Amino acid sequence: MPPAGEFAYLDWLRKQTPSVPRVLVGPGDDCAVLDWSAGRPCLVTTDMLMDGTDFILAEAGPRRVGRKALAVSLSDIAAMAGRPVSAFAAVALPKSGGRELAEQLYHGLRELADAFNIALAGGDTNSWDGPLVVATTIVGEAVGRGPALRSGAKPGDWLLVTGPLGGSIRGKHLHFVPRVREALELHSLVELHAMIDISDGLAADVHHICAESHCGALLVAENIPVSDEAKSVTDGQSPLDHALSDGEDFELAFAVSPDDGRRLLRDQPIAGLELSHIGECIANGFWLENHGKRIQLEPRGWEHQLL
Repeated sequence: MPPAGEFAYLDWLRKQTPSVPRVLVGPGDDCAVLDWSAGRPCLVTTDMLMDGTDFILAEAGPRRVGRKALAVSLSDIAAMAGRPVSAFAAVALPKSGGRELAEQLYHGLRELADAFNIALAGGDTNSWDGPLVVATTIVGEAVGRGPALRSGAKPGDWLLVTGPLGGSIRGKHLHFVPRVREALELHSLVELHAMIDISDGLAADVHHICAESHCGALLVAENIPVSDEAKSVTDGQSPLDHALSDGEDFELAFAVSPDDGRRLLRDQPIAGLELSHIGECIANGFWLENHGKRIQLEPRGWEHQLL
């Protein structure tokens, strides 16, 4: 039985955390100290995941929860075509069994941090009478042409996605691989006019691009890649509906010029991915074309309710 208490856990955590050159001061002080002498714009993203909403701890287990928590934030860095540098995690632990839970969460975080060569540079722990809450923050840097924003799409651009969509509740939302490397490769190959990770759902997230870019979009139903998981769900919704609105796919949707879009489709240059052309940006309106029939598309997807 390890020593109890927050400080004993922090001492254990520091011993697990290797030193990294760009982290001058890591866990154990009031702040981490990072070396930001590279001169590139800094990217910062934060996500909060809660038991019962974003995962079910009793089903997923703490290690997979820790991995997902970091993966969600890494996906935001991917959406900006950035390079992650360091991560921070704050957890609100249930009072019962909190130490063992915290250690398993750390191992899940560590697994993905090591896979993407980023430092776990600090965070915070607390305990309460409620369920597990995990908040992660990643600090990264822009590369190449700079961050890929949501706001640069324009009428005539092609819209592409990096993989099949829908049915993430069947397991993908817990074990997906953030498209960090793929986004960096795309960023080096073409000019990304706008990009977003599909966390809320394809319809909702493409609508976010449209809202920020002050344009519309036309999606072509037959071109939207639908996952096998979406095809296997039997809840009265069609596989296409799941692909449009389930969310937590964590693929990338992005806008490029037609010439760049044609080249990407012809060459399929990203190993392990099949890029799909799902539609195009238009002057205004938000539409779905299904077998030649055009209907207005609602930006369906996940939205937290704030009462």
